[in-house]
Amino acid sequence: MTVSIPEFPLLTLSDDELALVQLLRADMLRDRWDLKLRDAYFNGEQLVRDLGISIPPQLKGLHTVIGWPRVGVESLEERLDLEAFRWADGADSRELSEIAEANDLFDESSLAHLDALVYGREYLAVGSGEGDAPPLISVESPLDMTVLWDARLRMSSAALRECAADSFIDADPDRRMLVLYLPDQTVMCIPSESGGWEVVDRDVHNLGVVPVVRMANRQRTADRVGRSEITPEVMSITDAACRRLMGMEVAAEFFGAPQRYILGASESAFQDADGTAKSAWETYIGRVLALERDEDGQVPSVGQFAAHDPTGMTKIIDLYARIMSSQFGLPPHMLGYTTDNPASADAIRSTEAKLVKRSERRIRRFGASWQEAMRLALWVRDGEPPDKTRRIETVWRNPATPTVAAQVDATVKLVQAGVLPADSDVTLEMAGFTEAQRQRIAVDRRRSAAAASGGRLLDRLAALNEGRAGSLPDVAEVDGGGDGL
Repeated sequence: MTVSIPEFPLLTLSDDELALVQLLRADMLRDRWDLKLRDAYFNGEQLVRDLGISIPPQLKGLHTVIGWPRVGVESLEERLDLEAFRWADGADSRELSEIAEANDLFDESSLAHLDALVYGREYLAVGSGEGDAPPLISVESPLDMTVLWDARLRMSSAALRECAADSFIDADPDRRMLVLYLPDQTVMCIPSESGGWEVVDRDVHNLGVVPVVRMANRQRTADRVGRSEITPEVMSITDAACRRLMGMEVAAEFFGAPQRYILGASESAFQDADGTAKSAWETYIGRVLALERDEDGQVPSVGQFAAHDPTGMTKIIDLYARIMSSQFGLPPHMLGYTTDNPASADAIRSTEAKLVKRSERRIRRFGASWQEAMRLALWVRDGEPPDKTRRIETVWRNPATPTVAAQVDATVKLVQAGVLPADSDVTLEMAGFTEAQRQRIAVDRRRSAAAASGGRLLDRLAALNEGRAGSLPDVAEVDGGGDGL
C-alpha cells in the first residue's frame, strides 16, 4: 500500500530563492543613491557644490533653488494622459474598463509616468483581488523594487519588492519585508531572528510568467533599464544657475546699496555726542551728514560708488535657460526666458514640435507597458492568457495643442470626402472628444435612434389605420358600441 505524503510549503527560502533575493537586493540598493539624487534635483533639494571663492563663510548656509528639472519633467508628463483601454477588434471593452476603474489606473497612471521620467523606470505589479474583486494592478517605485530582466524574451524572469510588513501581516509598521515574484509563485518573507528570512506566505499561481511589468524611459539596445530625463547635463546647468543666483544674493548683500565715501572728515564725525563711535549701519543710514570744516576751513568731500548692476548675471541666467530648454525640448518661455516682442500663437506651437514628438514616443513605450499589465490582469482573473489575436489598445489624449477649430475642420473634410463615416467613433476621436464624451455621444445616438424608430412605428400604424378607414369601423366606434370585442 502506497501512502502519499502531502507536500507542505517551505517555511524558509530555498538556496536558489535566497541567491535571487541577494542578487536583486544588491541591485536595488546599488541604484538607490543615484535614484535619490535625481529625486533631489526634481524636488529642489540637491546640494549645490560651492567653488569656495566668492561666497563668504557667513552665507554658506544660504540655499538657492531653481526648479527647472521639475518644470522640464512635468511639462512632458502633463501631455501623457491615459484615457481608456479597449479591444483593437472593436468588441465590447467593458471588462477592461472595470479593471482599470477598480484600480484607479487613470489617476495612478500619472504617478507612474512621473516616476518613470524622474527615475528612468517604474514597475507595474499584478495580483489577484479579494474574492470576486477584479485583479489588482499596483504602481511600484524603483526605490523599493527591481527585476531580473530577460533580454531575449523582453520580460522579467524574477522581481523583488521591499515594503512595510504591516501592509500584508500583523506587524510593527517599521518592520520591513520582501516580496519575491517568480514565474510560478509569489513569496513573502520577513527577517528572522537568526539573520535569515522567514517565509510568511507563498501564493502559488502557476502563471508561468512573472506578474511584474517594467515601464522604462529612454531605453537603448544595450541599456534596457531606462534613463532619467534629469540627465547629467540638466544637473550641471541647474547647479550653475543656482550658483549664479547665489552670487546675486551675495552681491545684493554687499553691493545692493551704494557705498559712500567721505574724504577729509575728522574722527568726531563718526562719534555720538558722548564720544561713542557710531556703528557702520548708523553712519550709513544717516540722512543728514553734519560735517565740520577742518582747520584750514575746507569742507570734507562726500560721494558714493555706483550701485551693483545685476544685468550681467541675469543675462547669464537667461543663457542657462536657453541651454536648459534645448535639453528638455521646451519652448524657452516655459523656463522663464522671454523677449520684449512675444511670439505669435503659431510660433509658440511650432516651438513645441520637439516636445510633442517626445510625448508621442513616451506614449508608444508606456502604452506597451500598460497593455502588458492589462493582459496579465486578465490572465490572473481567468487563469489563462487572453487570445493573442485579440490585441489590447490604450487610448491617449492628443499630446499636441491644436486648436479646436483646426481639429473639427480637418475631421469635417475627411467626412465630406467619404474617408470617414459621420457616425464613427474614430471621427469623434479625431475631432478631439475624450473617451467619456464619446461614450455619452454614443448613448445619446442610441436614444435618438430609438425615439426616431418609435416615431416611425407610430406613423406606420396611423397610416395603416387610415388605409382601413373605408372598410373597417373606427377604433373609437368599436369601443363605444356596447357589445365589445
